[in-house]
Amino acid sequence: MKLIIASGNAGKVREYKALLAPLGFTEVLSLKDAGIVSDPEETGATFEENAAIKARALKELCDCAVLADDSGLEVDALGGEPGVYSARYKGIKTDEEKNEYILGRLAGLPDEKRTARFVCVIHFIYPDGKEVAARGVCEGIIGREPLGENGFGYDPIFMYGEKSFAQLSQEEKSAVSHRGNALRDCWKNFQRINEEKNYAYTKTESRA
Repeated sequence: MKLIIASGNAGKVREYKALLAPLGFTEVLSLKDAGIVSDPEETGATFEENAAIKARALKELCDCAVLADDSGLEVDALGGEPGVYSARYKGIKTDEEKNEYILGRLAGLPDEKRTARFVCVIHFIYPDGKEVAARGVCEGIIGREPLGENGFGYDPIFMYGEKSFAQLSQEEKSAVSHRGNALRDCWKNFQRINEEKNYAYTKTESRA
């Protein structure tokens, strides 16, 4: 089945291709791959709202299945920031600078006050217009320094157990990540409501 992902983020698209292959999606395309320009304004106040905005905007431009997600990092000591603003946090341009900014704000805090989570909400629309959505969460803590060369975004400072997300292989990360959890529940939900046209919603968590 052909699927277009509403993203130009190479790291995110790479993760989705790995996650979707076992589910039978043989052609997974980014916006660039599909030659489509879709950049709706993300006016939602929640991950759920923004994921739906992006998926529905893309579906208007193609007749195949589409998937959009809105995801981010919530740091408890920062009142849940960066949250829905993770991709555009404080106007900081690079991932490295964002990570250093967060580490600076948490400087001196013990591990028990460095709790954080990755959140991902997926909104999936099938060719016939059926919609299904799910939320995935992965709990961890913010480390003391960036670690690892894999992953992208905030992965180097997000500790899951003894390793950062950027130190995990793609297979290890997919098994526990917010994105993997959301996609697995999204797929289960779609299977369950295959004959319906209503919106579905679930939540799955991983904990370090």
